Amino acid sequence: MTYVRACPFAEVPADGAVGVEIEGTPVAIVRSGDDLYALNDICSHAEVSLSEGEIYNGTIECWLHGSCFDLRTGKPTNPPATQPVATYKVKVEDGDVYVSLGSDD
Repeated sequence: MTYVRACPFAEVPADGAVGVEIEGTPVAIVRSGDDLYALNDICSHAEVSLSEGEIYNGTIECWLHGSCFDLRTGKPTNPPATQPVATYKVKVEDGDVYVSLGSDD
């Protein structure tokens, strides 16, 4: 599995998100409590940036229509979104966040 540097860990706000682009893919790097997640930054319903939304209860909320996505699975937890967003492996090394866009398979 190949990891690519996404951003400095210090740039990811506590209980917030930052949007980055990795190899042409928009990715939201999200901190929720002590946990770090990476998921596709484009809402599956309205094609807007999820990293601009609120983080709460293990979800990220799309700011446009209010769909929430589970940070672990990418699955929507309420309408209007019905399709999940991709999730990615993420790790922190030497103060930087690294993301793998590859699958676990």
